[in-house]
Amino acid sequence: MKDRFFEKTALITGAAQGIGVSIVKRLSQEGATVCLLDINKDLLEKIKQEIEDAKGEVQIYRADVTNKEEVNKTVNEILRTYKKIDILVNNAGIIRDGFVSKISEEDWDQVLSVNLKGSFLLCQAVFPSMKEKRYGKIINISSRAWLGNIGQANYSASKGGLVSLTRTLALEFARYNINVNAVAPGLIDTPMARGLPKEALERLIKMQPTGKMGCVDDIASAVAFLASDEAQFITGQILHVDGGKSCGLLAL
Repeated sequence: MKDRFFEKTALITGAAQGIGVSIVKRLSQEGATVCLLDINKDLLEKIKQEIEDAKGEVQIYRADVTNKEEVNKTVNEILRTYKKIDILVNNAGIIRDGFVSKISEEDWDQVLSVNLKGSFLLCQAVFPSMKEKRYGKIINISSRAWLGNIGQANYSASKGGLVSLTRTLALEFARYNINVNAVAPGLIDTPMARGLPKEALERLIKMQPTGKMGCVDDIASAVAFLASDEAQFITGQILHVDGGKSCGLLAL
């Protein structure tokens, strides 16, 4: 599998930490040229060095995914350098949790803007090139929370919108040999999860059918499969990587 993405160019957003880093490393290890997009330049530099130390080809781009001008500029720079973008992974996302009665308008707008609008802008930006090449793999990182989650009205709405966007683009892009799918992670062992109060995290783990958290590599594996030609007849699908949580929660 080492050269599964040989001569493929991949653009990954939210690439500077957590799940994004794992996706970057997996695609790079399997031969892809990886283009990292994030707003944190310092973290991007760190990941760039790690990829280069492993003999991978990497470029970094600081950009705000909610800014159409910055998104288009970044995509055009990548196309000038590599002539194509074969794989797009929309991983950039934020959380501003709270009950509906307490979510501010600003927190609502920010979450919908980054999680949903950002993915839309990236898909729109890469489409002309993928259409011309008659080839593309787009993977949107949704969440099990798209099914609904207490205290996450804004986040769940954004991830539900991303599911609908995925299904619609799959229909619109299919004739151009562009596959559009989504991965919906559940409880994953990330710094964000580890930052939860101990009691809250333990309760969430107990509610898992598997009794444990997933790891970032579980998500990277799913993304790599959907980005590969092994998944050439799969489009418009939502792959839950959540230890069965999407089937229901265990009663405590």
